[in-house]
Amino acid sequence: MIKLFVPFLCMSIATLSASAQTAAPPTFSDVVQQVINRPVYRHALFGIEIYSLDSQKCLYSLNGDKLFTPGSTTKLLTEGTALQLFGPDYRFHTFLYRTGEVDSQGELKGDLVLVASGDPNLSNRMQPDGSLAFADEDHSYGGPGSRLVPGDPLVVINDFARQIAAAGIKRVRGNVAVDVSLFPEGQRELGTNVVISPITLNDNVIDVTIEPGPADGGPAKLTYSGSVPYIHFENRIVTVAGKTSIEDPQTTENADGTETVVLSGAVAQTSGPIIYGYPVTSPSHFAAAALTAALATAGVQVKGKPETVTDAAKYRNFYQQQYQVAEHVSAPLAEEVKVTLKVSQNLHASMTPYVLGAVLGKATAKIDEKGFALEHDFLTTAGLDLSGAAQADGAGGAASAYYTPDFMVHYLAYMARQPSFPVFMKALPILGKDGTLAEIQTDSPAAGHVFAKTGTFDAMDLLNMQAMLVGKGLAGYTTTVDGQHLAFALFANHVALPADRESLMMAGQALGEIAAAAYALPIEASTR
Repeated sequence: MIKLFVPFLCMSIATLSASAQTAAPPTFSDVVQQVINRPVYRHALFGIEIYSLDSQKCLYSLNGDKLFTPGSTTKLLTEGTALQLFGPDYRFHTFLYRTGEVDSQGELKGDLVLVASGDPNLSNRMQPDGSLAFADEDHSYGGPGSRLVPGDPLVVINDFARQIAAAGIKRVRGNVAVDVSLFPEGQRELGTNVVISPITLNDNVIDVTIEPGPADGGPAKLTYSGSVPYIHFENRIVTVAGKTSIEDPQTTENADGTETVVLSGAVAQTSGPIIYGYPVTSPSHFAAAALTAALATAGVQVKGKPETVTDAAKYRNFYQQQYQVAEHVSAPLAEEVKVTLKVSQNLHASMTPYVLGAVLGKATAKIDEKGFALEHDFLTTAGLDLSGAAQADGAGGAASAYYTPDFMVHYLAYMARQPSFPVFMKALPILGKDGTLAEIQTDSPAAGHVFAKTGTFDAMDLLNMQAMLVGKGLAGYTTTVDGQHLAFALFANHVALPADRESLMMAGQALGEIAAAAYALPIEASTR
């Protein structure tokens, strides 16, 4: 019988008197009080817990047993579960089959079927050494800080086309199909509105780079990466002397199967390049159309059309070695976990419960629920008290996402004892160095010594025309200046801020400041 481990919650430290603060060197609790006493946080709620991995004891706790909105720190649970259940060396195998014979003239009397495996990295992230590249600010979030990974985002699709041509196929009498029967396609992840699917080509977006044109009032310059023939963009973005303001795109599905996407708004004359990731409405059709176009470039004629397959029954007899034409093997799962945690890749994390449920759980209905059942079993076996955790999506955008700081540090402590911990640790953003922490506490002595996952959940407050930071989180590990190994969880909820990137960065800097203090300053005994 498995016994649940219910950790002892240490009480938060009492506020030091003014005279003691003046006389004594700064301590960790001094920094905490300085941060939470700032006027901007007067209505906010903080949850903090610092846990010693050496003594397996709580060193400091403020509201450690209260539930907080965690934002993308949820991904620590999602990706840690996948790492443990699949193993760091797991690889996705995406196969392509033919459904007929190829005659002496190279004509395939049937279809080509690409069977989606749930691989989230059918993109240009794959590097020659087998690792996956990333940009600190992921392209799927868009905005002036986002960056594209160098190279062709359709490189994997182009490689499939080359393998097909190399197999002697010159003409395809049937269709080019993408089989997405592994789990249902269509749900949109809650952070960037990208469609979740077993097929993930360039994170299921077409990247549009927006730059100012040469003349005020004239059209902006748009460059497209990963585009396909059936999606047509109409540029109505103008160059202005004022501020940049890009509107939501308007998509029209035309009678001939094409789509027209109208991009409107304004880009400032002084603006640098801005990335906008347009989420495709059907990832399977996007991939099938991209493969059809790639085949034409490779010299393979296709008579049929791009097709989506949701029920593989009519093709299943062809999913055998003798009909296999091409294959793509992913990087190890350790690399995928790194990408998702470093840049907080919402789509990848949102896919993970479905992949767990379909591949490991063998579910054919309520597949994401099966994935969460597997996560629940894993966390229960780890001895964690799940009354301190709630989750309903992989990325942390669900309304029911909550964790206590105490639950989070005990989860982190459990992961620190696992053989896969070096992989998990390496996958975390590094304070002041990379990922979503690249710009946080860059000049702090703690830069390079704090490994942690960020989280942000914000919404527009129309009453006051500002942003409400519903939840900001930072959770991970540090080895202090005196060699102590710590796990920590920091949450700030209910912070009213101006609706701009700089204000959200300010909240991130505040939690980074507390994490830096845990690295550099003494953490006194809890005494309340």
